[in-house]
Amino acid sequence: MPSPDLRTIAKLISQDPGLSGALLKIVNSPFYGLTNRIASIQQAVNLLGCNTVINLINAQSIKGEMTDETIVTLNRFWDTAQDVAMTCLTLAKRIGHQQADEAYALGLFHNCGIPLMLKRFPDYMTVLEEAYASANAERRIVDTENRLLNTNHAVVGYFTARSWRLPEHLCEAIANHHNALSIFSDDSGRDAPLKTLLAILKMAEHVCASHLVLGNQADDHEWNSVRALVLDYVGLSEYDFENLKESIRELGAH
Repeated sequence: MPSPDLRTIAKLISQDPGLSGALLKIVNSPFYGLTNRIASIQQAVNLLGCNTVINLINAQSIKGEMTDETIVTLNRFWDTAQDVAMTCLTLAKRIGHQQADEAYALGLFHNCGIPLMLKRFPDYMTVLEEAYASANAERRIVDTENRLLNTNHAVVGYFTARSWRLPEHLCEAIANHHNALSIFSDDSGRDAPLKTLLAILKMAEHVCASHLVLGNQADDHEWNSVRALVLDYVGLSEYDFENLKESIRELGAH
């Protein structure tokens, strides 16, 4: 397959104000630590690279499927998806993960099933809050969705990611992102790439307070059940993680 022409990509993006704004917002965020702000779409595309740009286009395509009312309802979802993605990128670099762009993609798309679930089920956000509230070591967030709706956002996200032709291991990570306790309780060497991606995601979700933003819960029940296993897997002490969390929040993740 021929290499994509970044100049052509930049020219096409420049014709879409929403996508142009999203691109510039990301590249000028504190996570990239640039001395001077960038206003050129071409520069932004060159800095972010083809994979990240394509992922952002896919993310914008979800918005295109939504009504104005749904987009407003999901304002908190759009914001936290980008926060989690940037936090995944930062964490991946800090722990020495070689595929930081994959961690970014997982952060951006792990909940891509949520807006599609809301489109199908108008009361979905209420169900999601109940799912977060009742989550514990025995009950996954998706278990409540399965009981009430006969499907869940992780499954919908998996098939959406496959339709975008994302790598299969990324699709598997999306499908299993609320199955972390079971995966990390298996201490064999099986699924090491999946475990690494999920470890980064679980840390990022906690740093960005997804339990509060999406689930309206003060306590992060899911993180509490996997915290020790995740930190042990990536080789971080509680003290190291707390310091890392504070440094990332200072960059703008909430």
